[in-house]
Amino acid sequence: MKPEAAALRPRLLVLASTYPRWGGDTEPGFVHELARRLTDHFDVTVLCPHAPGAAERETLDGVDVHRYRYAPTRLETLVNEGGIVANLKQRPWKWLLVPSFLAGLFWSYWRLLRCQRPQVVHAHWLLPQGAVAACARRLSTKAPPFVVTSHGADLFALRQAPLQAVKRFVIRHAHRVTVVSSAMTQTLEQLGAPMARVEVQPMGADLSERFRLDASTVRSPNELLYVGRLVEKKGVHHLLAAMPAIVRQRPGTRLTVVGGGPDQDKLRRQAADLGVASCVEFLGPLPQSELPALYRRAAVFVAPFVRAASGDEEGLGLVSIEAAGCGCRLVLGDVPAVRSVFEGLPSVYLTAPQDTAALAAACVTALSEGAAESGLVAALRARFDWSVRAQAYAGVLDAAAKSEHGAQ
Repeated sequence: MKPEAAALRPRLLVLASTYPRWGGDTEPGFVHELARRLTDHFDVTVLCPHAPGAAERETLDGVDVHRYRYAPTRLETLVNEGGIVANLKQRPWKWLLVPSFLAGLFWSYWRLLRCQRPQVVHAHWLLPQGAVAACARRLSTKAPPFVVTSHGADLFALRQAPLQAVKRFVIRHAHRVTVVSSAMTQTLEQLGAPMARVEVQPMGADLSERFRLDASTVRSPNELLYVGRLVEKKGVHHLLAAMPAIVRQRPGTRLTVVGGGPDQDKLRRQAADLGVASCVEFLGPLPQSELPALYRRAAVFVAPFVRAASGDEEGLGLVSIEAAGCGCRLVLGDVPAVRSVFEGLPSVYLTAPQDTAALAAACVTALSEGAAESGLVAALRARFDWSVRAQAYAGVLDAAAKSEHGAQ
């Protein structure tokens, strides 16, 4: 890109909580994957919380990353290893970190608005990032318009009346509200969102380069694979409960679990108590670069999503899309967001994970059928490849940047 063209690009400020702490981090990287692809359209700065071992400022893949402090380094643990909602539930003492977390976010955001003067802001999650952007718009007419994206937990959980009121406040002040699946629009409508300003804009997966078939990899006929956080809404405890029946019906079956989170120790104990520890391997969290080999090796990817007691549930399930891109058949929990994406597609089984027998039967059937049909990969690539998703988000953000008042 010519220097004069780069100088004309609008400035985009991205607000996020979950974000890679360094290159090759095991934390979910979908916000960064979008941000780095938007550098073709914008000068991109990301504001996210600091974490132990992370730099306070660095450039990752052309993205200028600012990490704000909110506690002594060893206590900056509100976000990672499970996400904010899960961490607060698992360790209630972390509520003590919330005031300084919010204060640090607001102060750093206000400072960047004054120093960088971005034309548009992309706030990932209604709370707290969207709330901070909305407050800035309320306090100053010079604050830029913002687009807020809900990923699921921020919309489905945190249902207390005061927090619902904050969500409505965010929605009123956003130029656009985007959600990552059509199943989320009903909940937004119940909050009173003007649906003319709501768009379904999923996150993406690298289905062109990273998550694709490799004919040189030999697929295991007996391996089930799970990748994701180890928290209640992911439903891994139901998959472990189904393992004795799966092994009885198909001896030699093994389950590989990739990911970390607050439920990790509990799940290991469950596997031992059920007598399936010898056929379940917990690998812990792994960087994205190591996942394609696992997806290509496994016969079936299992994501037994459920609705958590808090009301939290999956917003999209990108790992399922990644696995399908690498040729896995899919056994998925039948929650609304997953159904809206996968219902009717070949090589996909939707089931209620709470029904252990049904989950076991779906896994056994999928294991007997081999690699996924090509129609599944083609359908998902057309909708979810990053080349498509980044272009769509660039259009939404560019329209916001050009809007006179940031709302329509």
